[in-house]
Amino acid sequence: MTRRFTPGFRPDFPLDNSGGIREQYWNMRRLSLPRFVWPLALAAAVLIPLAWAPVGGQEQHPGEYSPLDVENGSRLYTAQCITCHGPMGNGVVGVDLRRGSFKRVTTDDELRKVIVGGVPGTAMQKFDLSAPEQNQLVAYIRSGLEVGGRAAKVGDPTRGKQVFDTKGGCATCHRTGGSGARKGPDLSDIGSLRSASMLQQALVEPTGSMLPINRPIRAVTKAGKTITGRRLNEDTYTVQLVDENGRLQSLTKADLKEYQVLTASPMPSFRDKLTVEEISDVVAYLLTLKG
Repeated sequence: MTRRFTPGFRPDFPLDNSGGIREQYWNMRRLSLPRFVWPLALAAAVLIPLAWAPVGGQEQHPGEYSPLDVENGSRLYTAQCITCHGPMGNGVVGVDLRRGSFKRVTTDDELRKVIVGGVPGTAMQKFDLSAPEQNQLVAYIRSGLEVGGRAAKVGDPTRGKQVFDTKGGCATCHRTGGSGARKGPDLSDIGSLRSASMLQQALVEPTGSMLPINRPIRAVTKAGKTITGRRLNEDTYTVQLVDENGRLQSLTKADLKEYQVLTASPMPSFRDKLTVEEISDVVAYLLTLKG
């Protein structure tokens, strides 16, 4: 529909903006409001919805600290911890808070106990923090000391292994310590390669966190045989993959009639299959796998 403007009237924004904002503007234009009120009303229509948007565009996932906890935790860290641990979290020998490397703790509960109880015989003193403040500081540490980072909760690794082996059924696709299937990536050293947040996202959003080299592929040979599996390596002329039966295959592209790299992960999301606590426990177990 063509808009007609009254003489001397000029819109304060391009007409190709989003339809929602444009319609709000025209609705206000139809009101008998003084001219100076229109810009204020338009600003309110645009900014108020943004104020309710997730911080940094983040959407909180199961087993994840809130962005507000991370932000408040950064202030606590600056006030209480940065003198010894440094801005990058590696100021104490053997501890790297940004990478989640600790001497004595694994779980979030253990981390809270060290914060409020200190470590006798070391420079780690006690800190009189409330329960919410403890959560905020742990959240910032689990974010990798990034205010805009995601912060996954880390539960109990013993419980996590049980979920991994039973309810999660993870060994039907993944190997750990030389046992399990080969359909999915080997997780034997995943704790050295991925942060808690990355592991948590892989559990609830496997497609979004899938590495390009691990994408599933579908190939059809000139003889009509269909081969599917997980890509391991690829160059201009060949591709190597692990097929659905866990066997290593090397295919020459010149021998293929069809070759497709799929974008959806075959791994199911555990968002609705595991509880928040179970997801946190599995993350804790995966962090212990250092190879």
